Parts: sequence; structure tokens; C-alpha cells
Amino acid sequence: MAVINRKAQRVRRHIRIRKKVSGTAERPRFCVSVTTNHIYCQFIDDVNGRTLASTSSLDAKFKAENARPNMAGAALLGKLAAEAAKAVNVTEVVFDRSGYKYHGRVKAIAEAARENGLKF
Repeated sequence: MAVINRKAQRVRRHIRIRKKVSGTAERPRFCVSVTTNHIYCQFIDDVNGRTLASTSSLDAKFKAENARPNMAGAALLGKLAAEAAKAVNVTEVVFDRSGYKYHGRVKAIAEAARENGLKF
């Protein structure tokens, strides 16, 4: 029996989730990706294949706060993501955690985005 590593397990979960989760122009997919050094958030319209808005820990607004991609930084990024969504008139989204567990930084991003006006 082959041993499957954590990355392969996450990719399998991501594929399984993406079969069910899809974004539209009215309700885009809020995709969160977490790496060891950075966090990325995108609002994606899957019907037209367009990214409506995005933010990450590499953005100038994030760096201006002297934040790091930890729990506090994830909460700040959730707030920045909600502001970016409001700028393109997005209020309702479908949350795509990209196979990551709803825990830690992913959870912090989601809760901060909800507190700042996004509806999941």
C-alpha cells in the first residue's frame, strides 16, 4: 500500500471540493491559498474564467502594516480581501479553501472577511 504525503492529500481534497464549488459573476469563488511564506486570496468568476480581484501578503497595503503571514496577518488579509471585493461590487462569495483544513490561517481569513461584509 502506497503512503500518500500531506501535499498529495491536500491536492486530492482540493480536486474533490472543486467538483462541487464554482463561482459566477454574481457570486464568485473566494479562493485562499496558503504557503509557508505567503498567503494569497482571489475572487474568481469560473464561468468567464476571470479573476475579479485579488490580494496577497505581497501587496503594498499588507506590507505597509508591517504584517507577517501568521494568524494576525491572515486576519488583516481577510479584511483587505473583503475591501477588494467591495471595490468590484462583490458581496456574496463561495468559499474555496483549496483543500486546506478550515483551521488556523484559513479560518482567520474567512472570519475576518465575514466581519468586513462578505457573505459566504
